[in-house]
Amino acid sequence: MNKMDPNIAKELDARLALATKDDTARGLFFNGVVSAVRTMGGDAAVERCLAASGETRFIDFFNYPVAAFLRMSFTAAQVMGPEHGGFDGALRRMGVVATTDFLSSAAGKTLLLLASDSPKRLVGNLHSGYRAAVSYGERAVKWTGDTSGIFTMKRDFMPPAYHEGTLQAVIEAVGGKQVQVHGRQTGPLDTEYTLSWQ
Repeated sequence: MNKMDPNIAKELDARLALATKDDTARGLFFNGVVSAVRTMGGDAAVERCLAASGETRFIDFFNYPVAAFLRMSFTAAQVMGPEHGGFDGALRRMGVVATTDFLSSAAGKTLLLLASDSPKRLVGNLHSGYRAAVSYGERAVKWTGDTSGIFTMKRDFMPPAYHEGTLQAVIEAVGGKQVQVHGRQTGPLDTEYTLSWQ
């Protein structure tokens, strides 16, 4: 599988066209993709993803262009898709891995400490976690109940499936059970996520 599906390639191009050189993400997210791909696809798949990113390695707390992350993630999701529920299933899995990596970092541990085992408190503080990890976008939450809400992301480059994995992993990290996350795109880089848990 060397060629990207035309619809996926078109979505990637549309997102890349909206990225500027000031839009960056931490290396730990790139490393999360690399470790997921190595586990699921082996070294050849890792080489292909690194080639797509234009980099050879990433340092966790350095900033790298989001355009490189998009190219790498889309390539990785295409490589891992057949064994992980298609392109969206692979993106969701990468979101989970990226979140696990972030939560084990100093910034992530601080976020968990502030949440003190409350999914609602953690989701309410997520905007600051994102600010520590990426240079772009706005995030906010509107609560619809004690264990439900709508999390909005404006000008975020990753497709909804990636953040469905991210948000699910965050809520589960502080004890949320039966977590439901459903993303609905509202603009080229804007998405609303309905969240609920037990």
